[in-house]
Amino acid sequence: MMGPAHSLSGAAAWLGVGAAASAAGHPMPWPVIVCGALICAGAALAPDLDHKSATISRAFGPLSRMLCEVVDNISHAVYKATKMRGDTHRGGGHRTLTHTWVWAVLVGGGIALLASRGGRWAVLGILFVHMVLAIEGLLWRAARVSSDVLVWLLGAASAWILAGILDQPGNGAHWLFTGPGQEYLWLGLPIVLGALVHDIGDALTVSGCPVLWPIPIGRKRWYPLGPPKAMRFKAGSWVELKVLMPVFMLLGGLGGLGALDYI
Repeated sequence: MMGPAHSLSGAAAWLGVGAAASAAGHPMPWPVIVCGALICAGAALAPDLDHKSATISRAFGPLSRMLCEVVDNISHAVYKATKMRGDTHRGGGHRTLTHTWVWAVLVGGGIALLASRGGRWAVLGILFVHMVLAIEGLLWRAARVSSDVLVWLLGAASAWILAGILDQPGNGAHWLFTGPGQEYLWLGLPIVLGALVHDIGDALTVSGCPVLWPIPIGRKRWYPLGPPKAMRFKAGSWVELKVLMPVFMLLGGLGGLGALDYI
């Protein structure tokens, strides 16, 4: 799928988790709902770090373009080193390593540890990166015609405000993880969820997604998981724009109401 659909699905997924958490007796404070939805929207773009033309490659100028090239090369090397006889030849690393559950868990776990051990500046950095990505994904039309600096300033201001709100007692620093030294450990959850939602979205497209790697399926370790081919669609097609995105908006709205305990 394209960046806007990925981000919208990520935000909707977190709001759905918020509704489920509320029903299970672990309601999210409203700052966790808002912050988590934005982080998940941004994280839903991150698996495309292996694609030089993806939305994330433009998000931070030359730095993100260089990072995408490095990740693409690493992903391609891992693919070649681990592929089985049934896996096809590839000229690049797109839809390989960063599109797996292993990547989602490792990145989410790393972010969780960084947030809980790194203090306020680590939290600010995590929020800044994902606020910028959320703006690029959710407000993509405005972001495309805006200066990168304006997007970065809006991301920085959002990160600063949200970090200040979350720091207030009862606003979410200790949501779900209440032990000493576990502040902001939950920040890893929307990262994992965003990456997995991205993979599921890509699995619905023509090429599928090797989300189960390194578990072999048949003669392939990089099996492109997805529904029957007749049910798949091309990225950017009318199915994505006219059907899936409105559905994500509807589900996100319902999830938000459920997370806030209105329904």
